[in-house]
Amino acid sequence: MPKLLFSKIRFYEIKDIMPNMKRPRRIDIVLNRKRRKNDIQCLKVQKMHAETYPSNLSRQTDHKLHLTLESLLKDKKHLAAFCSFLKSEFSEENIEFWLACEAFRSTVSPDDLRQKAEEIYQEFIQPTACREVNVDHHVREKIKKSLEKPSRSCFDEAQKHIYLLMERDSCPRFLHSDAYLSLKRKSRSLWYI
Repeated sequence: MPKLLFSKIRFYEIKDIMPNMKRPRRIDIVLNRKRRKNDIQCLKVQKMHAETYPSNLSRQTDHKLHLTLESLLKDKKHLAAFCSFLKSEFSEENIEFWLACEAFRSTVSPDDLRQKAEEIYQEFIQPTACREVNVDHHVREKIKKSLEKPSRSCFDEAQKHIYLLMERDSCPRFLHSDAYLSLKRKSRSLWYI
């Protein structure tokens, strides 16, 4: 309608349109103003209440609704479901590489460090590896050079890259998958038992 009012139409065309429109009665206009005023007042009261009395419950439920990859990797049930989801999508090498890097970081002995680093490189990083992960050529070369004298941080850059890949791509798909939704339903039903 606003386009019609500002366009170049003649008065008689507007006059023809007007009978088809239902005109509000005066009482409807007054009641609508009162309703809007009450709605605005209610919103103000709710906002003031939320600011003065922050609810821990709402934060907890909000946090549960937005499960992050970090919290997913810490919980054993979620991790198992995530691993099976990645297997169904044929990308389980990402989570296996990430878990192997976490185990590698906890290695204490320098001899074990060298052996585990070599195993991780051959299994996940080497270009002809059976479960090759998707990392840049530069990262591969850095890791290959660091294998001469491996440290606990030699896979950090590749691990971070894979983590971000899972966080952006796999995790959101998992959170909308049937595997996660059924796990969520089971955890709710177990809570009530």
